Amino acid sequence: MRIASRLFVALLIAASFTPLAGVAQAREQIHIVGSSTVFPFSTAVAERFGRAGKFKTPVVESTGSGGGLKLFCQGVGEKTPDVANSSRRIKASEVELCAANGVKQIVEVQIGFDGIVLANSKKSAQAKLTLQQVFLALAKQVPVGGKLVANPYKLWSDVDKSLPAVKIEVLGPPPTSGTRDAFVEIAMEGGARTIAMLEALRAKDEKAFQAVAHAIREDGAYVEAGENDNLIVQKLEANPKALGIFGFSFLDQNADKIQGSIIDGDAPTFEAIADGKYAVSRSLYFYVKSAHVGKIPGLREFIAEFTSETASGEDGYLSERGLIPLPAAQRKAVRDSSLKLTPLAL
Repeated sequence: MRIASRLFVALLIAASFTPLAGVAQAREQIHIVGSSTVFPFSTAVAERFGRAGKFKTPVVESTGSGGGLKLFCQGVGEKTPDVANSSRRIKASEVELCAANGVKQIVEVQIGFDGIVLANSKKSAQAKLTLQQVFLALAKQVPVGGKLVANPYKLWSDVDKSLPAVKIEVLGPPPTSGTRDAFVEIAMEGGARTIAMLEALRAKDEKAFQAVAHAIREDGAYVEAGENDNLIVQKLEANPKALGIFGFSFLDQNADKIQGSIIDGDAPTFEAIADGKYAVSRSLYFYVKSAHVGKIPGLREFIAEFTSETASGEDGYLSERGLIPLPAAQRKAVRDSSLKLTPLAL
């Protein structure tokens, strides 16, 4: 047999043993991407999981919720992430993208609650705001004289005379962030609904209302500070007159430097978020690619660790990092459903 023929046969034999493309292979470590808010919780679980010694410590990357889900939905296989953290629920459009790329079954795991805070340096007075004032300060367009106009407010006192005559300067996450998504859906939209003209618009045309309620000004009053919440904390220390937007866990971890603003009469505390009093709160999630379970070592066991009472329970180690636990019955339901790999149904 000539060399060329032997080479061809060898290639055919090798190809017959090559795993099918799109099927996750035996990568040694779980790969996790996504939310900067969920990142410290996921990292804590990954470190504890790795120290147990049976599996390698998972690799966790902070890419933002939107960026993480985009990577997650690229397809099935060892070159794609196994888990996506998210500080908001996955969107129908993202589920469709996953399905189009072969990610047919996704497991949704709700891990607890978080509050979105507007915080400032302890060198300044604690801010006291309403959702309406937050909307009027940060919206791209606001009602003036019965018409929507480009936001004219430069100082907080322009928004409301009871507020200080300080330049509006808010550092916050970019559009790829789940925190940004939740902030506009809860805080901005909540504030817009308190304005009669905009509530009338909502009753008439929901999409038109959301276009106004969700649009943040782009004239410098709102500064996109990236996905690194620790960087926002550093900038607030350097500029005591500015406010920053991030999850409660970062406020909790930096309580010696920054303070959360009172919103609609309630401060962002563990208790106020847990019982629903604090106006700007949300659920946190991670999503698992079912096709990778059994292919990537330890994936089902990682789910078990994250949803265990030791981690996510009332006295779990994640509560020490600022996670607000789900009610006991809900924790059990999530644990049972996720370990059974129950497919997501929006």
